[in-house]
Amino acid sequence: MRYSRMRFSHKIFLITLFTIVLVGFTVLRTPSVTDSPAASPEDKAKEDLSRVEYPSLKNIKWHAHFIEPQQSLESLFGADWVLVARFNRVDRRHIYPGMTIKVPDNMADIRTYTPLPHFYQPAARHEKYILVDVTEQWLGAYEHGKLIFSTPAATGKETTETPIGMFSISARDLHHTSSLYKTANDEEQYPMDNALRFHIGTDNVSYWLHARDLPGHPASHGCIGLFDEEMQKRVFDTPQQPVLKDSQKLYNWAAGEEEYEDDSGEAEELEDGPIVEVRGGLPRYLDRPPLQK
Repeated sequence: MRYSRMRFSHKIFLITLFTIVLVGFTVLRTPSVTDSPAASPEDKAKEDLSRVEYPSLKNIKWHAHFIEPQQSLESLFGADWVLVARFNRVDRRHIYPGMTIKVPDNMADIRTYTPLPHFYQPAARHEKYILVDVTEQWLGAYEHGKLIFSTPAATGKETTETPIGMFSISARDLHHTSSLYKTANDEEQYPMDNALRFHIGTDNVSYWLHARDLPGHPASHGCIGLFDEEMQKRVFDTPQQPVLKDSQKLYNWAAGEEEYEDDSGEAEELEDGPIVEVRGGLPRYLDRPPLQK
């Protein structure tokens, strides 16, 4: 009787031990198939830039890349980091672990990338003409219809969209700051270096082209922002070696001292400034990452 109970209890012990070992092995072993790292499926912060749909990319082969710890644009792409930053409409300050960016399969495909036409007929009779395509989040500077340079732009987000239509540059302000918004730490008014006013709304709110952060998607309260890493270094102490300075380039081209009198660095009204055309609607933000090409 005792012998039989001992054998039964021994069997229970062995079964329990075997179960524990099997479960532990299943849980701890390295899975043979896993999903690739990616931003959160909900992605409320819009950290997955592969979901921002730009029509001009339909003929360019690219893949999504998840930014892992210790990775940066420079470490991933070397001297080509500028190309990838422009391709994603994003600055270095907004590249961080946990987000996803678009990466061209062949870097040569984006060396001369611009979503805007190299010749734009409506600009042909104008000495200087600025075209802003909201759908592409891009700006082009034209002289008599010929594209002189183009750059990524961050326009107004949903509910605070950039006004659409025909405008003109009516003021410049080299050291402008926002009267409505502050930096994230709430310590100072948001800087708007190299500001070019192109519209005053019926509510007396002014809209400017100016230096700002570029997070890779529409993000402003209605103004149009361009790269300016010198402003970012001054305000946020990063990046340490500024490279992207598109807002300065546009400011000097559209309202610099070659066109107008000496710049006082303060707000000045201008006459006969370049035409500014703002067209299109906000780019689609896909519910889920697109299928890889």
